[in-house]
Amino acid sequence: MPAPASASATRTQRGIQSVEVGGRLLRALADARGPLALSDLAASGDLPSGQAHAYLVSLTRLGLIKRDELSGRYEPGPLALRLGLLHLEHQPAFRGAVPHAAALAQQTGFSVAICIAGPQGPTIVRYEHGGLPLHVNLHVGTVMSLPGTSTGRVFCAFLPAERLQPMWAGQSASAEGSGAVQRGEHADAAARAAFEAVLEGIRARGMERGIDAPTPGVSSLCVPVLDAQNQLCLALTAIGATGAIDVKWNGAVARVMRAAALEIGAALQSSSLDTSCAA
Repeated sequence: MPAPASASATRTQRGIQSVEVGGRLLRALADARGPLALSDLAASGDLPSGQAHAYLVSLTRLGLIKRDELSGRYEPGPLALRLGLLHLEHQPAFRGAVPHAAALAQQTGFSVAICIAGPQGPTIVRYEHGGLPLHVNLHVGTVMSLPGTSTGRVFCAFLPAERLQPMWAGQSASAEGSGAVQRGEHADAAARAAFEAVLEGIRARGMERGIDAPTPGVSSLCVPVLDAQNQLCLALTAIGATGAIDVKWNGAVARVMRAAALEIGAALQSSSLDTSCAA
């Protein structure tokens, strides 16, 4: 005699245990919001290191994770990025920003990037090439330096500390031994005070710029897109050759960038959907 419909609906469906075990490792990596060592992943997944390594080999082959050859730590892979972008395409802020980024690139002639807060820092999720040549290696998936780029500093200015801390930790670990100046939680008091003054200026202007930094000959302007709760949803960054791109605070590029950010934010605020960008 067949089971009642209600009983069938509540019966636990059969799954593949090995897939769920691999999922625990992926969740641990996502929760960490930064690269993890094998031992950390094994502990988070409640697995012996040898068994965790076998799963990580398969996940790496699939492209869901990748292993940094220098540090030996594991981080999200290209397939994970593609899945994340697929999810992102359904977010109101991103959908609203895409046509604006394309229009800005066409109007100004400069490249325009849409960046969101990724596990390792501000991450390019859309890149519209401008008509003018630009000798810089930027693409979807590029993670921007928090202190060293206009985009990174905008995220430092508008993201809450609890979201920034793991980004700083990951970027500081990657910069160890490089001689890079850090202005995050490990900086001395004077450097932190100076950096906070820079962030206050960004909040007041609603914009940041980079001139010949971090790449000589390349400059940028970045504006935040905020939701109704004044939470950072994403950032728009215009990038061009130094001398060609107008980076004045009230210049032509700044005005159209600011207008685009305000228009996207206004559309979010007027929407009847839940458009909060808070994590």
